[in-house]
Amino acid sequence: MLNQTMRKGTILMSSAVLALTLAACGQKNEGDTKTSASGGTGATAPAKPAETKLTGEIKIDGSSTVFPISSAVAEEFMKKYKDVKVSVGESGSGNGIKKLIGLEIDIANSSRKMKDQEIADLKAKNDDTVMMPIALDGITVVVHKDNTWAKEMTVAELKKIWDKDSKVKKWSDVREGWPADDIKLFGPGTASGTFEYFTEAINGVAKVSRTDYTASEDDNVLVKGVSGDKNAMGYFGFSYYEENKTKLNAVGIKVDDASPAVLPSHETIEKLTYKPLSREIYIYPLKSALQKPQVKEFIKYYNSADGQKLVEEAKYIKLAADKYTKNLEAVK
Repeated sequence: MLNQTMRKGTILMSSAVLALTLAACGQKNEGDTKTSASGGTGATAPAKPAETKLTGEIKIDGSSTVFPISSAVAEEFMKKYKDVKVSVGESGSGNGIKKLIGLEIDIANSSRKMKDQEIADLKAKNDDTVMMPIALDGITVVVHKDNTWAKEMTVAELKKIWDKDSKVKKWSDVREGWPADDIKLFGPGTASGTFEYFTEAINGVAKVSRTDYTASEDDNVLVKGVSGDKNAMGYFGFSYYEENKTKLNAVGIKVDDASPAVLPSHETIEKLTYKPLSREIYIYPLKSALQKPQVKEFIKYYNSADGQKLVEEAKYIKLAADKYTKNLEAVK
């Protein structure tokens, strides 16, 4: 009986010691470092919050001049966010702005500033927009590669050709000694911001121009037209000239007879010495669209360092860094 009692006591004591030991180990492990899955030791890292998955659509339309930049940005953005669909149209600045006012799109591409009346019309729809300059462009006057005479022109000569009441039919009507061959003219349509800027800079009044020329909102159509006829002449954004300069010649522009002729180039456009055809080009996001996560992130990407690289890859000239910073303030 005594031996049985002693054995029971021993068992109870051993159980108590084991329980205390396990409790002590548990308390030590709570504050101690833990072994990582890779075999190292260190404090357990807090779980990272899951990133918001972007989905949905972004609709962009407007300027054919801005089109190459927005298309490049859209393509790279969709690689980064595979569940977002970005569509980019090129119906012309005026038509893009109309669609913005109609709340049909999220962002308008424009090669001109929106007018006060257009902004008022948008506000009447209980919405607004933000003007975001995104690059510099130089409207380039082009002729066929085999044109050996029209290497430079004055603003006055360009006005003589493109003015509303122009009597110019042949190259010899522009300057004595030039061929007596008919000029074939190509230019942007009336909805184009490039058309509006060019007519104001050259003719003195926006949208006032001769109408007997081949017009298109698609600059590639203009490139094809000028490059296909030795006596052709046209104008469009610098990017389209850069992409096609093996078959086109740019015309140097003289502000007046006493000024030197200046050709469009990265340097002359950036320094604004290519006068009077250097200009900023823009995107206009709806303020309501900026509340959409995918649009907000798209605008941030557009104005990022990666977006600025795409501006230059599209053959345009990026702006000073503070311009993009200011654009981003609207997103914040």
